[in-house]
Amino acid sequence: MSQTIRNIAIIAHVDHGKTTLVDAMLRQAGTFRANEQVAERVMDSNELERERGITILAKNTAINYAGGKINIVDTPGHADFGGEVERALKMVDGVMLLVDAAEGPLPQTRYVLAKALEAKLPPIVVINKIDRPDARPQEVLNEIYDLFIDLDADEHQLEFPVLYAVAKAGTATTDITKPGTDLQPLFESIVSTIPEATGDKDGALQILVTNLDYSDYFGRIAICRVFQGTLHAGDEVHISKRDGKLEKTKITKLFTFSGLKRTETTETEMGDIVAVAGVEGITIGETITGIENPAPLPLIVIDEPTIAIQFSVNNGPFAGREGQYVTSRNLRERLEKELLTNVSIRVEETGSPDTFKVLGRGELQLAILIEMMRREGYELMAGRPEIVTKSVDGVRMEPVEHLTIDVPEVHTGVVIEKLGPRKGEMTKMHNHGSGRVRMEFRVPSRGIIGLRSEMLTETRGTIVMNALFDGYIPYQGEIPQRPTGALISDRQGLTTTYSLNGLQERGVLFVGAGVEVYEGMIVGEHSRDNDLDVNVVREKKMTNMRASTADEAIRLVPYKTLNLEQAIEFIADDELVEVTPKSLRLRKKILQANRRPKRWEKALAE
Repeated sequence: MSQTIRNIAIIAHVDHGKTTLVDAMLRQAGTFRANEQVAERVMDSNELERERGITILAKNTAINYAGGKINIVDTPGHADFGGEVERALKMVDGVMLLVDAAEGPLPQTRYVLAKALEAKLPPIVVINKIDRPDARPQEVLNEIYDLFIDLDADEHQLEFPVLYAVAKAGTATTDITKPGTDLQPLFESIVSTIPEATGDKDGALQILVTNLDYSDYFGRIAICRVFQGTLHAGDEVHISKRDGKLEKTKITKLFTFSGLKRTETTETEMGDIVAVAGVEGITIGETITGIENPAPLPLIVIDEPTIAIQFSVNNGPFAGREGQYVTSRNLRERLEKELLTNVSIRVEETGSPDTFKVLGRGELQLAILIEMMRREGYELMAGRPEIVTKSVDGVRMEPVEHLTIDVPEVHTGVVIEKLGPRKGEMTKMHNHGSGRVRMEFRVPSRGIIGLRSEMLTETRGTIVMNALFDGYIPYQGEIPQRPTGALISDRQGLTTTYSLNGLQERGVLFVGAGVEVYEGMIVGEHSRDNDLDVNVVREKKMTNMRASTADEAIRLVPYKTLNLEQAIEFIADDELVEVTPKSLRLRKKILQANRRPKRWEKALAE
């Protein structure tokens, strides 16, 4: 029995309601039983995705509609996860662009849409959250047309259907004056706009691996799109490797998607998205092809990494107390496992056996990797992010970012002032007239490291900023680092209220009372530009004149808790973040104060 198959990817900026819309589509297509308990935002299956409300991994699901099957691929909205985006678009024949009716198209939408238009995929536009009090659907639609024209869309791509939706309520309509009752108009426009998956089912076998999964029971699972031919369970096939070699193997298990579940099948259908289990060493971008006449598909090209972080074994005084995996062998195995499923990350050896250089798209992507490792019980240390430069015709080139900033009018001055020393160049400024201004800059990637936390402080948390990789420019020279020094503990012990009280006016503290510290650990940010070694464990001396309860009147200012991204952005070149399953600590690379070079010695050395 052959059914029509349509493959569609959903593109949206973080938080515009993409995962909620997929929820509603699954419910209305009858994927779940009436009495089935279903989690909200069912596509964000990873614990971190649920916490942060962002999609990190490209995932897929399938719904049956009017006798046909619609495969839906959920793409991440973040440019840092671009490796996921390019692969997701290889699997589909059309895209659904989801835009918030108040915020309009934001930079991450732009990134994925540019890739989709390049691939000549027909789009459907859904303007979501039209029930918001500040919704402005008509203006947003004009902005979407501007974006398409800006991205050189051809005439066919500009004739897209437009739907107005409230994903939370599960309604969509083609006419904004008539409220929708369900998602029927959306299903209909998918069927009429997105072409059916085509191909010759009797032709030479061509199945492209676009994603990987892992199961303890089956081992590695390749998620693939059938471009031509038919594959049966038990077939002998060739795997065309990334280096062009052909490897013979037998397909033991075949699955197809139905809702969120995988169902076993004996043969593939033309154009379907399937999962193949039990093939050793298969990786993304390889082709499963026939033994008789192999016809490999072109490899997937993925953008180069632009940021690198050194991961090293935790060698601090508290190493091994909280983590389960602490050795360099554990670290190496975990990074190798990550390479199996994550194509946009690279790992390079360094001169030291217990340090690895991990290269990725952006600091968010690498911070998510560290956070996932930490939750699995790993202990490690991460250095300051550094950029990956390359040499073109003898000229040193560095990556540059297209930075979009959305901020209230009153803060425009401070934004421009902060980006000046970071070599930022303004390319566009637009005032919506709603009290907020949108500015666009070109900034070297180095200039963006540590920018977010500084900007949030300066704009009182009102800034929305996003950066996209925008090619390479000649090296821009020195960019000033963090302007402040650190407060560093000069001995091991427990912090006391008494000692911290004396240090409050010296800067911002990162630890409270009763915290165990060691020599070389950073306990706060100094208000001046030099590092200061301080005693945070000093206790008040008792005399006959005073009772020990006299201490209780001291009130400490609440200390600042840094999360992982803030900690990675905060550290200087001679500092590290110590990450364990339970705690984050900042420290100097050289713990002993007398072995650390002084600031003026560093200046002389440079």
